[in-house]
This record gives sequence, structure tokens and C-alpha cells, in this order.
Amino acid sequence: MNKEKTYKPIGIFDSGFGGLTVMKEIVKELPEYDFLYLGDNARAPYGTRSFETVYDYTLECVKHLFDKGCELVILACNTASAKALRTIQQKDLPLIAPEKRVLGVIRPTTEIIGNYSKTKHIGVLGTPGTVSSGSYLVEIEKFFPDVKVYQEACPMWVPLIENNECDNAGADYFIKKHVEALMTKSDKIDTIILGCTHYPLITEKIKQYLPANVQLLSQGKIVAAGLKNYLFRHPEIEIKCSKNASFNFYTTDLPEIFDKAATLFFGKEVKSKHLQL
Repeated sequence: MNKEKTYKPIGIFDSGFGGLTVMKEIVKELPEYDFLYLGDNARAPYGTRSFETVYDYTLECVKHLFDKGCELVILACNTASAKALRTIQQKDLPLIAPEKRVLGVIRPTTEIIGNYSKTKHIGVLGTPGTVSSGSYLVEIEKFFPDVKVYQEACPMWVPLIENNECDNAGADYFIKKHVEALMTKSDKIDTIILGCTHYPLITEKIKQYLPANVQLLSQGKIVAAGLKNYLFRHPEIEIKCSKNASFNFYTTDLPEIFDKAATLFFGKEVKSKHLQL
């Protein structure tokens, strides 16, 4: 059989590198599947952009992943999930690809987050775009109406992480500033969502400024388990996904620049190709 015709990978999209922390966990959970990662690094970061811009960029990249054979695309980006997912699902998919699916990273987290908190006071650390969207507030309210949610936007964290500047005093200043700002909003917070897929890389630094009883939840393992469950519940989608245990990477920026940082996020060597938008 022609392999080209059977290559239908699960697409994973992010504005940059952060989605690779999610992809790493998904590959661990579903190692037999093919995966195709697209990072829109040339136009990153998305976190400070408008709803309209994030939607336009995200839809364009989703279409490229569809063109490359993806039947299912994961928006492994909190900003894209917050600002673009619902419109793409409700408005665009019925017109351009009614048989395909696009999922995000916020819903799987909010479906279970209330089970982790004893105090029912939860914090969210995220980009300005994710925080201003209010998506975590809305989604958590749906599943756990008794939970109080406190948010803190951290505009400097992604640039610090992507520029590998996390180990200097300047980074410590910004990490401490926002962690303490979140905790001053309620001394009952006992669970914090890392609402950006970059933030797992600074987990240990964040913990330095938190009380010992506060737990941090990153999305990778949660999203991976949620995707596995989704495929089990939707065999009509699962059967379309090819299984050659492969992964490929694309970036809208220079591959040599992408590969160096991507390897840090993914945990193993990355060799990408350039995608011209």
C-alpha cells in the first residue's frame, strides 16, 4: 500500500515551542501514532495579540495541517485554545472540513481541576491573552461552580523561556513577582494551573516562591490522557489516524533556530522543516 496515502498524523499546533511539552506527553501515552507538529514561530508570541489576529493565524495553520493529512488537530497552545478554538469548531469546520476535528488544551484541564483542590480556591498562571480571554473562568465554572478562580498574567515568562534566560536573576525577579501577586489574591489557593505550555520548564523556579502545600499542575499529562480517552470514545476519528510511530516537525521560522530550542522542550533531538505561510 502507498504509505503516502496512509499518512494521516495527529496534528499538534502551537504559536512556538510550548506545545512540544504537550506533544512529549502525548507521544508517551500514544506512541504508536504518527504526529505532525507545527510551530508558528515567525509570528510568535500569540499571548499579547488580539482575538482576531490569533484566530486568523490559528485557522491558517490548522488548514495547513489539514492539507498535510491531519484528520485531528490539537491546539497545544492556551492562547489559541482561548481565542480561536470555539470559532473554528463552530464556524469554520462545518464549512471547510466537517469530518475533521480540532481540540484544545483548556477543556481537558478544567474538566478535572476541581478534583485536585481541597480548598476550592484555584490559581491560573498564563499569558496576557489567555488570562484576558476569561476561558479558564468560564470553563471551570461549567464543571465546578463552587470553585473560585484567581488569575495572574505573566507577560515576560515566555520570552525568558524561549531565549533561555531562565537561570539569571532577572528571570527570578519576574517569576517571584507574578507568583507572589497570584498568591496575594487568596491565601486559600492550594492548586495552580500552569496555563501556558512553556511554563513546565520553570516549574522548579515557580515552586521556590510557593508554600509547600500548593500543588502545580501542568497540562501535558492531562491533555495526553484526555486525548487517549477521546480517541477511545470516537472510534470514527481514531480509525483515520495512521500508526507508524513517527513524528515530524515544521516551523514557520528558520529550522536551525527552531531545532535548538525545540529539543529542549521536546526532550529529544528535533529536526524540522520550514513551512512558508
